[in-house]
Amino acid sequence: MTPDEIEAVLQAAFKSCDAASCPLTDTQKQILLQVVNKIQGNSKFGVLELANPLDELTSEELAAFLQFVKTQEAEDKIWKTKLLNDWLHENDSGEVQFIRERYGVQWLNRVHSYHFEKYAYYEDALKLRVGDRIEISNALWEWVQDDGPCQREWYSCVVLQVDEISTGDDSVSNCVVRFYNGTEYEIQGIYEWNRYNWRWLKN
Repeated sequence: MTPDEIEAVLQAAFKSCDAASCPLTDTQKQILLQVVNKIQGNSKFGVLELANPLDELTSEELAAFLQFVKTQEAEDKIWKTKLLNDWLHENDSGEVQFIRERYGVQWLNRVHSYHFEKYAYYEDALKLRVGDRIEISNALWEWVQDDGPCQREWYSCVVLQVDEISTGDDSVSNCVVRFYNGTEYEIQGIYEWNRYNWRWLKN
């Protein structure tokens, strides 16, 4: 089958799901189309990416939301848990009450750690925690160049430990990760000078 034929079959399947009162979400449809793209190696869908829910916020809402996340993280709290607890107990969420009123739980469930990477200019609002899954680049232990013979490669791992070390007025954060083969690796300056060498794992 050609990629166009496969896309037509998928579109028909989407309509069948709608008719059976079992509609797929736009995100689910995009995932299925991406899988077809990977299998076929078709560039037609190459630009298709899952929507970033943070892009749906206005600039004022985004600024308020990122500030809320950053504040919660600074207090070593999980921002999503705070919002859900507010909603469960009918508490006002202050500057981010609009999320509950305008976007709801469905929107909140779509937000994942990797969505914040687009807004990394916001001083890494989201901090690493033990158990987070990330990808790190081989540039941490190999000499790689973006246009050289040794290309940048990414490896999945799990965060085991995050330490902040203070020396006078300065502080640096180090992180220990474990690869899926069991090997452990320490990344020094995870936020300060090695931010370019890791990214959130897209689930």
